[in-house]
Amino acid sequence: MPGSLTIGTLSDGTNSTSATNAIQGSAKSWVNFNGVTTVTIRASFNTSSVTRTSTGDYTTNLSTALTDGNFSLVVTGNRGVAADYGWYMSAPYNAAPTTTTARVTCTNSAATFTDYAYVSITITR
Repeated sequence: MPGSLTIGTLSDGTNSTSATNAIQGSAKSWVNFNGVTTVTIRASFNTSSVTRTSTGDYTTNLSTALTDGNFSLVVTGNRGVAADYGWYMSAPYNAAPTTTTARVTCTNSAATFTDYAYVSITITR
């Protein structure tokens, strides 16, 4: 039977927080994937797919749309190559986030677009 439950405060008996903090502060989407040549998603939440647009350029596609594109995007990863410790990941300057997508690019220490073996993207709103 569908319904709703309204709670003002959540508690585990020791710690408590407002329901608003729990709802607004939680990840709305996350994904961990291998981005080398063919994207392979290892695990995810609210992510329908990840598209590799070109070398080192990925778009994560959300299963359920957000209310707007004003979210926080955190990206981490590594190339899986011991000899190259430099890496850089960001949202491209010309790719504004939407309610259903976020785009990230990855480069090596020479600032060349590079596929990453381990990429994690978290979206909070």
